[in-house]
Amino acid sequence: MGGSEALTEDEVSRHAASAGRVLTELARVVLGQDAVLREALLALLARGHVLLEGPPGTAKTLLVRALNEALGLEFRRIQFTPDLMPSDVTGVSMLTGQGSFAFRPGPLFADLVLADEINRAPAKTQAALLEAMEERSVTVDGERHALSAAFTVFATQNPIEFEGTYPLPEAELDRFMLKSTIDYPDTATEEGVLHRVLTGFESSDASSFGIGRVLDAAGLAELRDAVRRVRVEPALTTYITALVRATRGAPALSLGASPRASVALLKLSQAAALVDGRDYVVPDDVKSLATPVLRHRVILAPELELEGVTADAAVQTLIERVEAPRA
Repeated sequence: MGGSEALTEDEVSRHAASAGRVLTELARVVLGQDAVLREALLALLARGHVLLEGPPGTAKTLLVRALNEALGLEFRRIQFTPDLMPSDVTGVSMLTGQGSFAFRPGPLFADLVLADEINRAPAKTQAALLEAMEERSVTVDGERHALSAAFTVFATQNPIEFEGTYPLPEAELDRFMLKSTIDYPDTATEEGVLHRVLTGFESSDASSFGIGRVLDAAGLAELRDAVRRVRVEPALTTYITALVRATRGAPALSLGASPRASVALLKLSQAAALVDGRDYVVPDDVKSLATPVLRHRVILAPELELEGVTADAAVQTLIERVEAPRA
């Protein structure tokens, strides 16, 4: 299974090298977060959106800006606040001097969109993202407006601050292909950040990043096309289905993952295979991505949540219980 035209060995090597160069450039700016950088790139290649969760000051915004510098795409940042209106995000029809209405695009009309502190906006504004994330278009005054072919949302939220926030509804969480969690760096990494600052690095100034452009919109489109052509054997689709379905009957979970999670896990596994220089998916691709795909789509049973059990732990238990096919 996979794309209709098989990838050649040269294509696989070339695409894997391009992805590797992107990760190398990102790692020069966002220190000590290699797993998160990889997840962000895989989601972008798999045409998915990313939810980044971590304490303030852990390079969530920097990650997205650095990714944009490496790809040379059009970038927009939206600061979500309690008074942000849907039209502030999607755009608005305005009366022109000729007495007709013209559409003025909002900040969603870009390639990479950073929805900063997304859970600070009320539900009606968060809902404005749903159509955009799923259909890659917005409808204003009954007229549909297509978004960029590269359109990808990277949303951030703080896991420890609840005052003045609005929890994301399950329908919106399900639109995010994966959820990456970012923690504080270790001592050596934090010292490395200080050394970078002493040599002129400023997180607010992209020109100080020192990132070389690796791809452009056309190069990204080519990589995305290659991802769709990565082979997936029937045993792997059976495994993905069994893993996601196991979340729906697990005693530890009061809500399991939807079929959209199965699709996300499939596409991300294809992206992981290509980045690792393969034209076929292996069980370890699925296992390595199951937690970021499922952690935000499941809800723990209340009694386990009170005991301090995490969604990650519950998902890991399922990964260990569901039998994987032999490579």
